[in-house]
Amino acid sequence: MNLMAATPGIDDGTLALRLAALELENSQLRGDLAASLALTASLREANEHLVLAAVDAQTSRDDAEETNRRQNEFLAMLAHELRNPLVPINVSASLLERSPVNTATLERLTGVIQRQVGHMARLLDDLLDAARLSSGKITLAIEPLRLAELIEHAAETVMPRVRERGQELAIASPSDAMVVEGDRVRLTQVFTNLLNNASKYTQDGGRIAVAAQVGAEGGVTVTIDDNGSGMSIETIDRAFDLFTQGPRTLARSEGGLGVGLNVVRNLVTMHGGSVGAASPGLGQGSTFTVSLPLSNAAAPSGSVDSVAPVAGVTRRILIVEDNNDASDVLRMLLEVEGHQVEIAGDGNTGLALALEGRFDAIVCDIGLPGLDGLELMARLRAAGAETGARPLTIALSGYGQPQDRERALAAGFDRYLVKPVAPAVLLELLAGVTP
Repeated sequence: MNLMAATPGIDDGTLALRLAALELENSQLRGDLAASLALTASLREANEHLVLAAVDAQTSRDDAEETNRRQNEFLAMLAHELRNPLVPINVSASLLERSPVNTATLERLTGVIQRQVGHMARLLDDLLDAARLSSGKITLAIEPLRLAELIEHAAETVMPRVRERGQELAIASPSDAMVVEGDRVRLTQVFTNLLNNASKYTQDGGRIAVAAQVGAEGGVTVTIDDNGSGMSIETIDRAFDLFTQGPRTLARSEGGLGVGLNVVRNLVTMHGGSVGAASPGLGQGSTFTVSLPLSNAAAPSGSVDSVAPVAGVTRRILIVEDNNDASDVLRMLLEVEGHQVEIAGDGNTGLALALEGRFDAIVCDIGLPGLDGLELMARLRAAGAETGARPLTIALSGYGQPQDRERALAAGFDRYLVKPVAPAVLLELLAGVTP
């Protein structure tokens, strides 16, 4: 049947126009549908790209964290392996110092060995601190501290170097009212690094001066001046950048890694302070300025507690150490002091001897073959809980990160010493043991 003939009242032209309009509308709908399908495909593709980008970003973050973790582990292991040889060197120097045939030449050589061991230990500490600071791994134990005490402890650390070079260190001691909120170890490290830096870039016979004053805004400002090699404007601008060092000659006998001042800046910033550098120019000395907020609390009286030595008493001491040179010189050092010493070269032997309960003190390495020092101590403390035996236990380790110390103390160690330990510190701890 003819459609136009079956539609009364509509002529052929009108119907044709309507059909054309419908076809046009249909064509537009097909176009809109195609566009919608294309948009859907584009959105789907974009969504897939976003998902892939998110996965890639997470993978990159995971890779970065893994790389950072591996770097920290490598640095910790590097420090451990480099610290281990420093123990026999440092203790041997201490034994030479105690030698009854000590001569002026031997005394000078002993001093050189001890200073260079200390320098190597500082380089390791700076390197590890720079890595930990960049990854946010350092936390602070905040307490009210007397500024004078912090500067005094830093000066004691650098005085052997200052004396060796015939330099003068003048300190205008801050008043007891100058109290800051901070971490004792880290703020002492700040001033030690700055004093070491001043000594390094000051000629033999030069002068270093330390002074402190209360600033206009209620903070305290410490200045460390020297009359050494000075700095150019370019050096001042990047003095606190990582791996930056001032100019030095080929005759320079003692260098650095260029991380000490970067560690200083980061630690001072963590304490809410600031540090800056200035110099009139090359050959005209330098000034470093540390600004810290003052504390409203009073600092505790006295200094850090120490173990009171009891002279002339023999201790029975077990050394658990797999480095033969280290254990031999430690034995010699302790026997010179009159103590009775036994040695175990691995963890299992050390535990067996320790369980006999014959010792007043145990000096134990952490990285041991067979049974590590942490497991040894955990088993010893578990056995001691039943018998009541509890000798003084000292961890002697090349691992120096805070979490290493925490794990050792949690395992049951009474003290944690990082290699190379000063022989006097070890002897003082052992001298305070009641046999």
